[in-house]
Amino acid sequence: MPPPVDIVKVAIEWPGANAQLIEMDQKRPLSSIIREVCDGWSLSGSEQFALRYADGPQLYITEQSRGEIKNGTILRLAISPARAARQLLERIQSHGIDARLEALKELAKLSADPTFAAEFINMEGIGTLARLVESGTHFGEMLAFTLTAFLELMDHGIVSWDLISLSFIKQIAGYVNQPMVDVSILQRSLAILESMVLNSHSLYHRVAQEITVGQLIGHLSNQEIQTYAIALINALFLKAPEDRRQEMASTLAQKHLRSIILNHVIRGNRPIKAEMAHQLYVLQVLTFNLLEERMMTKMDPNDQTQRDIIFELRRIAFDGENDPTGTEKRKAMYTKDYKMLGFTNHVNPAMDFTQTPPGMLALDNMLYLAKVHQDTYIRIVLENSSREDKHECPFGRCAIELTRMLCEILQVGELPNEGCNDYHPMFFTHDRAWEEFFCVCIQLLNKTWKEMRATAEDFNKVMQVVREQITRALAMKPSSLDQLKNKLRGLNYSEILRLRQSERMSQDDFQSPPIIELRERIQPEILELIKQQRLNRLCEGSCFRKLGNRRRQEKFWFCRLSLNHKVLHYGDLDESPQGEVPFELLSDKIPISDIKSVVTGKDCPHMKEKSALKQNKEVLELAFSVLYDPDETLNFVAPNKYEYCIWTDGLCALLGKEMGSDLTRSDLDTLISMEMKLRLLDLENITIPEAPPPVPKEPSSYNFTYNYS
Repeated sequence: MPPPVDIVKVAIEWPGANAQLIEMDQKRPLSSIIREVCDGWSLSGSEQFALRYADGPQLYITEQSRGEIKNGTILRLAISPARAARQLLERIQSHGIDARLEALKELAKLSADPTFAAEFINMEGIGTLARLVESGTHFGEMLAFTLTAFLELMDHGIVSWDLISLSFIKQIAGYVNQPMVDVSILQRSLAILESMVLNSHSLYHRVAQEITVGQLIGHLSNQEIQTYAIALINALFLKAPEDRRQEMASTLAQKHLRSIILNHVIRGNRPIKAEMAHQLYVLQVLTFNLLEERMMTKMDPNDQTQRDIIFELRRIAFDGENDPTGTEKRKAMYTKDYKMLGFTNHVNPAMDFTQTPPGMLALDNMLYLAKVHQDTYIRIVLENSSREDKHECPFGRCAIELTRMLCEILQVGELPNEGCNDYHPMFFTHDRAWEEFFCVCIQLLNKTWKEMRATAEDFNKVMQVVREQITRALAMKPSSLDQLKNKLRGLNYSEILRLRQSERMSQDDFQSPPIIELRERIQPEILELIKQQRLNRLCEGSCFRKLGNRRRQEKFWFCRLSLNHKVLHYGDLDESPQGEVPFELLSDKIPISDIKSVVTGKDCPHMKEKSALKQNKEVLELAFSVLYDPDETLNFVAPNKYEYCIWTDGLCALLGKEMGSDLTRSDLDTLISMEMKLRLLDLENITIPEAPPPVPKEPSSYNFTYNYS
């Protein structure tokens, strides 16, 4: 007979004594259980004690968190959070340097515990740490532990960052500005400044006054603090007022931030980790977002300065040195030229730039092409304006629509996603990366137009093909603009048609009744194959990141399915593993028979705590939870969409439910198509012996003939 659900069997340790094995009744008050444990070791004053986990983060157990205790858990009797906080507060203010160092070291570790943190903060502990920093008397390890504890305590969100004093900010900024500071102190100082900027509008201005971009860029040559420095640059960039962002961008350009990142980070001798990739992505997004103002600015047809830009485009293309003197003749010639330039409104092309997006950004792109790549611009315009077979590519209209498309592809104007690492190295290889990207793509558009032998009626079709060419090329992550050109050369119109045909094979090429019947016969076998693959992957296990306030101090946990498919094993890790994690290192487990359901997205319990987790769409799409008896949950955020599909499919398969992810549908179509091709190929290779004339018989329900060529 299984034990009652409210009873968990645990071991409790105490230094110098044999462990107690008890059956913990979850209905009893925790204080009563602690009193009983203390009595077992003849310890008085049970109210001065508490229970903590013996493994992993060693968090304190409270009435709210006790439901997470599992059978077989090892606990440890420890002094209560309030008593620990009081003792540490006294020790860090003692005169003995060694005692103070040990106290700060222990405090840095305990501060991650929310229960301890609340007690320490209630005793004005953060103010004490701030005064220690402001005094300027702590150095080396002692200062590093002080800053670590301060940051951990603030990250719990109990105390507002707005309460931080100006002298504290100046002291922290001073560590960043000093040339010779210990790496651990620099890391923590940069992380504290980043949190200040992101969590307080008023502190942004104070930090911006104390820290210069040039000082931060100077730290990018140190691989140990690169990520922290870029994160603070991004935070200052993100929180800067709109009128300051362009000024800040100019400063970053003058300090050669792009080339420093390219040489010391992207092309450095270390692989780029997930957090660095995220920060590069954020910087890329924030840089492109500087284009938003021009993208959303309509052209004023009455603004002579703006109209002069269009005149300049015409002059460069057609060499307006010999303009006719008469007003009417000049107007007629301009109208003709604007038509050859491919504008929709030949009389007043300024009207073409009144739609937002792309607004004036399209005109900026066209002028850059005309001035910087003048030969290319003239060639495109003249080779199309001289055609009389209705196959001319309208440069103006194409450039405007292409600019709009590129803004959509690169999500200009949208805030960065918390879980995204999708940066493109090639955008860090040129000071005018956006404009150069446009120049490459407009040449692609012109080339594709000719390959499709398109006319004006085919405009939207051409733009669809060009979008596909660009997105496929970007997905290959070219490292430079030249490499992008090579990728695009390989993705000509014929190749796009071939890829489309190949991808449609499972949908369009096998739709006759006998093939549908064959597909239905094959499908269960393929589904079983996919199911086994998913379960095998769950047996190998995956590493998941714990959601927290600071990405650079990442905490990980690992989960894997037992080989007999009956138990989920999981446990915390100090760092991301490099291979399979043995079952022995995973201290917690859930019997599959206890799992009630799997929920995803906004239905997950951990996705409903938005204020704590700072959710966004990307994280929401990777979240899933296992609900199991009695009323417990195991919450996941997958590292990517592939792992999300693998795990949600595998868990559904364990529960006997349908695997419905996009990955399963894709795998199913691909594998069925491959199997059908193999079977049809076998039919093609069969040698049919000569046979006597067939005997007439009743017609079958359907007849089909294939011509294998």
